[in-house]
Amino acid sequence: MSTMNQLRQGIGRAWESFAEGWRHLLERAGESLTHFHPVRQEVEGPRSLVERYAPRWSLLAAELREDTDSLVIKLEVPGMDPEFLDVDVVDNFLVVSGEKRLEREEARGRYHVMECAYGRFERAVRLPMPVDPTRTRARYLHGVLTVTLPKLSPTHTRSVDI
Repeated sequence: MSTMNQLRQGIGRAWESFAEGWRHLLERAGESLTHFHPVRQEVEGPRSLVERYAPRWSLLAAELREDTDSLVIKLEVPGMDPEFLDVDVVDNFLVVSGEKRLEREEARGRYHVMECAYGRFERAVRLPMPVDPTRTRARYLHGVLTVTLPKLSPTHTRSVDI
C-alpha cells in the first residue's frame, strides 16, 4: 500500500473517531449545551473585549435523581453569584436562568485562552413527573445549584355510589 493510501486511511479513521465522539457528546450532553448572550458594554475597554471574544456556548451539566418523595436536580453553574440566578418551575420543566458576570481582578494583561462563557443564559431541564413548585427548595454551594422538587402526591380517588 502506498504512503498516500496509508495517509488517507489514517485520516479517515481519525475523522470517524472524531465524528463518533461528537455524536456521543451530543447524545449524552446535548441538552446541557447552553447559549450565553453577552451583555453589551457602552464603552469599549478590556471588559468589553473579553466579553466579545468569550465563547457563546458552554456546558451546564445536570444530574436528576428521583427519591421516594422528591426529584433532586444538581446543575453545575461555576463562577456564578447566587444573587444572579433565578429558578422557576414552568409546566414540566425546571428553568434556571441568570447572568454570569465577568469579574476581572486585573485591568492589565491579555488572555491567551478564553473558554468561559459570560452573559445571560437559560437552561431548562425536563421533569419526568409533576412536582409541587410551592415547596421547591434551592441551594448553591461550590458552583453547584441543588434544587429539590417535592413530587405531587397522587390524587386520591373515591367511588361514589349512585
